Amino acid sequence: MTRIDFHTNIADKLTYACRLARKAYASRAKVVLLAEDAGQAAQLNEALWTIGDTDFIPHVMAGDPLAGETPVIVADSDDAPLPHHDMLVNLTQRTPAHFAQFARVFEIISTDEQDAAAGRKRYVAYKKQDYPLTHFVAGQP
Repeated sequence: MTRIDFHTNIADKLTYACRLARKAYASRAKVVLLAEDAGQAAQLNEALWTIGDTDFIPHVMAGDPLAGETPVIVADSDDAPLPHHDMLVNLTQRTPAHFAQFARVFEIISTDEQDAAAGRKRYVAYKKQDYPLTHFVAGQP
């Protein structure tokens, strides 16, 4: 069953997602970063190139011919073709359509009240379906 980790109180979702992608890549896991829309996906793509002076995180946009060989995929739609299903990092305010295909889902919730409210609804929905949930609040010990 898919494990779902909620990370809340996140000041900058894009930077946080890039750090998760870096950690996943370092552990040889494959990850899909699901953006809210094409604009956020473009920002995420750019952020992955500039996360650090010495870091390189191989990534492509979903649908790219090299997606099957690339450990990090950036998608902006639930309908995007995805070649792997290890980890999904959800940056959207919706429940990803195919989240149950992934071994692990990270729900990234910002400090914005609308984003937090949408995250709480997803948490309740996952809990009603008996998914194993964890919750990490940024800035708390």
